[in-house]
Amino acid sequence: MSAGKALLLEGIHPDATPVLEAAGLEVVSHPGALGDHDLDVALDGAAVVGLRSKSRLTPALLDRHPQLLAVGCFCIGTDQLDLRDAAKRGLAVFNAPFSNTRSVAELTIAEIVALHRRLGDRSRELHEGVWRKTASGAHEVRGRTLGIIGYGHIGSQISVLAEAFGMRVVFHDTQPKLALGNAQPATSLDELLATSDVVSLHVPDEPSTRGLLGAAELAKMKPGAMLINNARGKVVDLDALADAIRSGRVGGAAVDVYPHEPKRNDDPFETPLAGLPNVILTPHIGGSTEEAQAAIARDAATKLARYLVEGSTRTSVSVPEVDLPSLHPDRHRILHFHRNVPGVLGRLHTMLADLDANITAEYLQSDPEVSYVILDIETTDVEPVRAKLDEIPETIRVRALF
Repeated sequence: MSAGKALLLEGIHPDATPVLEAAGLEVVSHPGALGDHDLDVALDGAAVVGLRSKSRLTPALLDRHPQLLAVGCFCIGTDQLDLRDAAKRGLAVFNAPFSNTRSVAELTIAEIVALHRRLGDRSRELHEGVWRKTASGAHEVRGRTLGIIGYGHIGSQISVLAEAFGMRVVFHDTQPKLALGNAQPATSLDELLATSDVVSLHVPDEPSTRGLLGAAELAKMKPGAMLINNARGKVVDLDALADAIRSGRVGGAAVDVYPHEPKRNDDPFETPLAGLPNVILTPHIGGSTEEAQAAIARDAATKLARYLVEGSTRTSVSVPEVDLPSLHPDRHRILHFHRNVPGVLGRLHTMLADLDANITAEYLQSDPEVSYVILDIETTDVEPVRAKLDEIPETIRVRALF
């Protein structure tokens, strides 16, 4: 019996398919993102949806598809939907925050070298039939200072790779982080900007990071320093960056992410950075290696499958993390999301006792608004149990695994 449909968007790597099929899902794939109407239609009957950076699940769209059990963000970011809204629906959201770390780090290192050697300009000139062999403006990266803004999984890997090239590394993060190698924390963002020969951004898309580098911050950069943004498109003011490059204040840039990106390949694209010297533009391919996409597909699909088959929300970014060992074949498992208010668990226990359902295992976790409990029970018929739990006023979602 099918567990429902898994809708996979934006060309998710096929390694996800056998994992989801093993969980009993029928997999339907689309090579690109879908517009609002087409996505609405495609979500009919879907138990799971997998998406990447271009798709959006609005509250209004989710209102029309209450059957949706889980969302897989096959990428690092989770800004495709409102996570608090998802939690209030008992909608488990998973991502793959580590699987493409190496790919983004390698691209960043390649761009550091390319910007210092002005490889983009030299390549373009040869494509145009112009031979310009010159050392002017070309530098080794050895001995130069790399400033990393956001010293998480990607930033710290870049730190190690950059030191192998002989670079000095400083970093800035809003949270205290253990420095790897010889990297040193900057005392402030301003200090990092003023002392770095190249600045690389690796921060999430949050209200605090949007517009993080605007005209005022770019003016604080070391004259002629270069900027790399492989993080999120709204972190840097691209008009201000274009002005800083034209004026020579910023010596070059590599940008992989943009405030507004096309939904499909070959759609038109514009940016104020187009045509500027020593600017490398890439179409959001930081994690787009075959190795990274395959690893992301397996990681996110495995989390979705475990949630569907076992109820595990370990590593979920929307709901409390609850995990129990695999279900014993002689028992039933109840998955219950409810509003976090006093007395719900007591009423739940009383109701189970009244139905002669014996609890053999139980694990509850809560956040300020939502609680999630997994219950393994012994009972002759689980359906009356599920139906009674659904009648509890605070219930958000209840599911029984047979």
